[in-house]
Amino acid sequence: MSDRRPRAAWRRRPEPPPEAAAARPPSVQPSVVQSTLYRDGRRVASPSTLAETFRQLREHPDGMAWIGLQHPTEEELHSLAGEFDLHELAVEDAMEAHQRPKLERYGDTLFVVLRAARYLDAPEEVEFGELHVFVGPDFLITVRHGAAPDLSAVRRRMEENPDLLALGPEAVLYAILDAVVDGYAPVVAGVQNDIDEIETEVFGGDPAVSRRIYELSREMVEFQRATRPLVGMLHALMAGFAKYGTDEELQRYLRDVADHVTHTSERVDGFRQALTDILTVNATLVTQQQNAEMRALAEAGFEQNEEIKKISAWAAILFAPTLVGTIYGMNFDNMPELRWTGGYPFAIGLMGIVCTGLYVIFKRRDWL
Repeated sequence: MSDRRPRAAWRRRPEPPPEAAAARPPSVQPSVVQSTLYRDGRRVASPSTLAETFRQLREHPDGMAWIGLQHPTEEELHSLAGEFDLHELAVEDAMEAHQRPKLERYGDTLFVVLRAARYLDAPEEVEFGELHVFVGPDFLITVRHGAAPDLSAVRRRMEENPDLLALGPEAVLYAILDAVVDGYAPVVAGVQNDIDEIETEVFGGDPAVSRRIYELSREMVEFQRATRPLVGMLHALMAGFAKYGTDEELQRYLRDVADHVTHTSERVDGFRQALTDILTVNATLVTQQQNAEMRALAEAGFEQNEEIKKISAWAAILFAPTLVGTIYGMNFDNMPELRWTGGYPFAIGLMGIVCTGLYVIFKRRDWL
């Protein structure tokens, strides 16, 4: 990435005059996770404040500072910007989360934004975070927002390999890239398991599966936004091997990371396509189920209608003799049929004729 030369050959930061140091407001470092100085790949100091880090780095121009911050204050970032000549645009980006993954160069300083991810087993969802990295000739600054890889593990790994750490800040950057990419592997495995479960739920007719598909699809969009730009960023770094005289060991290291990123990006693309296909299949199955339910309702309605017609027909048939009997059951003195000898047979015959006629009519109309 860059030629490793003594710090003084890059630039010599002048020691601030006593009055300027006295006028500088005292800084608090609640967000400084760790600040460490290295020389020839070995730790030489672990200052407790940024001011002490700056002082010791000036005293040892051939050293390297590795500063880790989490949710830093504006004062801390401005202090770092003034000490290490960080570009104001990069500092502004580092203050805010929700940045897209990118790689930008400002003079001797490289600014990298990475999207870390981790899979949460209990809620079965993916959590994303951001990691902003400033890489200079003799310093490396990490700014964490949200979930991020275990940088303490990266630090231990590098300290256990002094020869690699002696290659400078660019070696630490590649180790961080590797940690972020390695963190994608559990996410890929978790998402693959979720997709397998979703396929079972889809064909099992689970009504809540549509929501799960939608939520996982949104997570895959975010995952794709985290991995796809990283492929181009790593290829851009590899394109600068010759220009910046990158060590051959680091070149092999970066190529391995690039291969893993490419593989992960392809898996994520496959997940999105699989979820789209599953959503289509689920919509088809839901439509088929709705059609079957509508068909069942229609058949039930038809059968119910047939029963109603039968009941209505028999009710009409039974109503006819009731009507005749009701009329002839009225005991009025002036009813001519009351004294008629054939009145009773006539009433019975009328009931039979009416009932038989109604039965024939309803039978022809398939009501009975």
